[in-house]
Amino acid sequence: MSNAQTKPSTTPVKVRVRLSTEQDMPAIQEIYAHYVSLTTASFEEEPPTVAEMTARWQRVHSRGLPYLVATKGKRVVGYAYAGPFRERSGYRYTIEDSVYVSEDFRGRNIGNALMTELIERCTALGFRQMIAVIGDSTNASSLALHSRHGFFVVGALSSTCFKFGRWVDAVLMQRILGDGDNSLPPKNPGKRRKPSKR
Repeated sequence: MSNAQTKPSTTPVKVRVRLSTEQDMPAIQEIYAHYVSLTTASFEEEPPTVAEMTARWQRVHSRGLPYLVATKGKRVVGYAYAGPFRERSGYRYTIEDSVYVSEDFRGRNIGNALMTELIERCTALGFRQMIAVIGDSTNASSLALHSRHGFFVVGALSSTCFKFGRWVDAVLMQRILGDGDNSLPPKNPGKRRKPSKR
């Protein structure tokens, strides 16, 4: 009998992507706590409580921004959301994305499903640019996911985080949504545009 550890499956799984609810928060907190506690993908050092994650979800929800979960059966196996890139009004057409997948479901196409839906929803809401702030330039899976969805590297913030006894950088990636800067934006980003009557 071999003592070798079984490699995690990389077979793509079919998931349902939907808007999250408050009942999803314990599962979301559990997924995020892994990244906070064991990785440099997040620059937080202490996992937020379920109550804190719920408060953050409510802030996103109150702005009418998408906060999605991917489910396999009844289990939440990943989540993604969009938040303001910066609070000042001039940034109102630019959004920042976050995507996290349960550790035992990584590499199985869940991040792709979440990112696809998030981009579609943010584009429909009238946003023109999406920014990713990726913790650690060695975070190959996140860099690859964003590149696959049309993001390009625009720079890096060197040694902006100190975690696990070392300095860590942040990579900035950007993706154009819709017309980008080729046309004037809608007056009210964040409100879903009605389909044109034909």
